[in-house]
Amino acid sequence: MTDVDTISQSSPLGATIYDTGVNFSIYSRSATGVDLLLFDRADDSKPSRIIQILPETGRTYYYWHVFVPGVQAGQLYGYRVHGPFDPDAGMRFDSAKVLLDPYGRGVVVPKKYNRNAAAQAGDNTAAAMKSVVVDTQKYNWQGDRPLKKPSSRTIIYEMHVRGFTSHPSSGVSEKTRGTYAGLIEKIPYLQELGITAVELLPVFQFDAQDCPPGLVNYWGYAPISFFAPHQAYSSRQDPLGPIDEFRDMVKALHRADIEVILDVVFNHTAEGDHNGPTLSFRGIDNNAYYILEKDRSRYANYSGTGNTLNGNHSVVRRMIVDSIRYWVQQMHIDGFRFDLASILARDMSGHLLADPPVLWDIESDPVLAGTKFIAEAWDAAGLYQVGSFIGDSWKEWNGRFRDDVRRFFRGDEGSVAHFADRLLGSPQIYGHEEREPEQSVNFVTCHDGFTLNDLVSYNSKHNEVNGEENRDGSNDNISFNCGVEGPTDNPAVEKLRNRQVKNFLTVTMMSLGVPMILMGDEVRRTQNGNNNAYCFDNEFNWFDWTLITKHADLLRFVKLLIARRRLRVTEPESLGISLNQLLRQANKAWHGIKPGRPDWGHHSHSIAFTAEIKKEKMLLYMILNAYWEPLDFKLPPTGKNKKNPWRRWIDTSLDSPDDIVAWQAAAPISAPVYKAAAHTVVVLRSNASDG
Repeated sequence: MTDVDTISQSSPLGATIYDTGVNFSIYSRSATGVDLLLFDRADDSKPSRIIQILPETGRTYYYWHVFVPGVQAGQLYGYRVHGPFDPDAGMRFDSAKVLLDPYGRGVVVPKKYNRNAAAQAGDNTAAAMKSVVVDTQKYNWQGDRPLKKPSSRTIIYEMHVRGFTSHPSSGVSEKTRGTYAGLIEKIPYLQELGITAVELLPVFQFDAQDCPPGLVNYWGYAPISFFAPHQAYSSRQDPLGPIDEFRDMVKALHRADIEVILDVVFNHTAEGDHNGPTLSFRGIDNNAYYILEKDRSRYANYSGTGNTLNGNHSVVRRMIVDSIRYWVQQMHIDGFRFDLASILARDMSGHLLADPPVLWDIESDPVLAGTKFIAEAWDAAGLYQVGSFIGDSWKEWNGRFRDDVRRFFRGDEGSVAHFADRLLGSPQIYGHEEREPEQSVNFVTCHDGFTLNDLVSYNSKHNEVNGEENRDGSNDNISFNCGVEGPTDNPAVEKLRNRQVKNFLTVTMMSLGVPMILMGDEVRRTQNGNNNAYCFDNEFNWFDWTLITKHADLLRFVKLLIARRRLRVTEPESLGISLNQLLRQANKAWHGIKPGRPDWGHHSHSIAFTAEIKKEKMLLYMILNAYWEPLDFKLPPTGKNKKNPWRRWIDTSLDSPDDIVAWQAAAPISAPVYKAAAHTVVVLRSNASDG
């Protein structure tokens, strides 16, 4: 980077490298003084150098800054911020604590790190995380750019970086298990599966100790730095290693034509409630960074985790946008899924804003144009905005898709009409906005809740190992154990479970919207009925790679299903348009056991529909039988040319390899009636070339 005048500057925030040194800058309105601390090692109990930033020479407006000659990339640093400790006024300065830079691009965690030390009185230097000076320009991207795939061609695989390769059966070297480098080694599996995007559970530096004693925060929803990749996911031990290894992973995924979406947590931090540790924001400017109650000594808790980030404060709002821009520009990220995104629609008092500035800043930023934004459109305090989230380009996790599809296949009464709407992109929810169906991100399972295997194996949650006497996690799972609670050797129960798993996956892939599947669902990964497995970093949560052999039939099913949804570019066009194009463009009609006579009644448990593209002379007929007995469906005509037969592509009641076949290998159906077995999805297709 070219040099500047060595007089320090308020901008940019964070640590900025120049030819002769580094400029440091942070924001604090109420601080009376700031000390910059330089460290040689993460575990140092004392800084190697203390640079006092005086308000007379190093403060511009509310920005504290200093230029330090000779400092280079890899330098460890932190801050001590002086000011009043007056919780009743919302101020919690504690100059005994070493604080992370809110704009720090890297973080190191000492072996002695102790969350409790940051929550107690006294010096925590040896046990404190430290920030790292990073030169963001020194990396060879080799021409890499975000892929910017259209949402209509997106298939999301929600996954955990560590959990994907930590299991000994992964085949990944011991050094790289559970790391960004380990994920790179398993990219061929993702390519074979056919997904187009990975959605990574939080990879911003988080506090793994933010959990009950004896457990670990495995999911990562405890952020403490919004610019730094999580150090523990790197196989490299040097301070700059995580940044480059993360970029290596992104570059490798892009080369495999796979986008990278990050699950980001801009709704709270790991500093918790009024009894929590002072790690960064709390000790720098508590009033700015958090939404406080009328009693300023207490934190508003719309996140359910003890505090709520003050996202529409001008400084915090800028930090959020700067963070997203950084991950797009410097780390080449393709998209973001915002955890509890509705919190960002609240003002500094917690009230709902009609036009939240931070959300419009994100959407309208020209740097971020074309970036995917997905909202979990609710929060932990009852605000639910599915179908009404602000903006023109935000996609939404469709929680109603999850619930209504589960209810239908469980056999709930009164579920058919809602289920049918979810198949077509949920127009009852989104139709008023006249947006593309991809506004709905469709999923049946995600990290939070049962895995797909457990959804069909347990009627109740089994979270006893979490240490909260099974009180944590949702009680309303809308699950069906198929006759036995938990694992069983009963072949009939196992056959039904496998069928139900295929039913859920078929509907997810065939519905209009953006499909998302959870890591391991394609091979029936289990958490033994635990629906809140956030606190275990062990085989309980890891992807068991022996399952790809044990459940090879299901994996084959999913690969063929995704291939047709996607219509891979390697397939000849003569095989027709993609499944998603067919469903988007087709004329659709609903049926019951007789053509044109759907049963929308309260006691109905089945529905069928046809999708027709006359221009392509292509027909699709889908039977969805959630009834506990077989049903005979009279097949609708395939057109004037009676020589065009219906052909069976999918029947989830059949054993592999007949449960699904390659599109072009679908066998003709000669009978005018199709008997759909109980708890079964059937998909038939026909086109002019069949005759």
